[in-house]
Amino acid sequence: MNSPDPTLDRYLNGDYAEKNPDWDSADAPWKAGKIAQILADHAVVPQSVVEVGCGSGAVLVGLQKMLPNARMEGYDIAPDAQRFWGEPSHLGIHFGLGDYLEMDTPVPDVVLVVDVLEHLGNPWDFLSRLRSRSKLIVCHIPLDLSASSVVRETPLLHVRDKVGHLHYFTKQLAVLLLEESGYEVLEARYTNASLDAPQLALRTRMFGWLRRLLCALNKDFGVRMLGGETLMVIARPLGDI
Repeated sequence: MNSPDPTLDRYLNGDYAEKNPDWDSADAPWKAGKIAQILADHAVVPQSVVEVGCGSGAVLVGLQKMLPNARMEGYDIAPDAQRFWGEPSHLGIHFGLGDYLEMDTPVPDVVLVVDVLEHLGNPWDFLSRLRSRSKLIVCHIPLDLSASSVVRETPLLHVRDKVGHLHYFTKQLAVLLLEESGYEVLEARYTNASLDAPQLALRTRMFGWLRRLLCALNKDFGVRMLGGETLMVIARPLGDI
């Protein structure tokens, strides 16, 4: 099965599932904790949460433990993701196969966009359309672009081939994407993924001391030089929905 957008084919034809059989689930509890923290810091206690591009659903499973009173829903276009949704740990979460933007469902309190924007052929169009389907969004965005990754190039080619990253961000480029798409960014914070994420690459661990030094001097500069970070953003759509 092919999509009118060829950049989505890898999620429909099994290519992504073959290269990522666990659907990147190992870091999900860590990501859920970061999401819960930024919501708490902004005094947001949602009664309903939707994750767009939920994959295995593991982030929602982790978040459900921290927000037990919230209704959780996850949507994804990839048929292969469905094999995870029937697991016992996923009980109480509603999952749907299809494009959330095309669905006639109530607008939730919070929409999660976790490691999705970098995969889309046109993230501006996606975010613009999402404005009418969200009250508040929380995005987790890998910051693949750094001086180190550009000089070496291999890291950029690796994430493009293995996990399908089509766009590469710095913190400011990610913020601009959201602002250009019609959102007010309430906060954009580093997650410290380069230092405490569960699955750190060997090279990232080896240069941990240098990262700590550069980031202690200037966090933005250190991340732009060495990379390895991710960004958590909370934003509000502008205009009437």
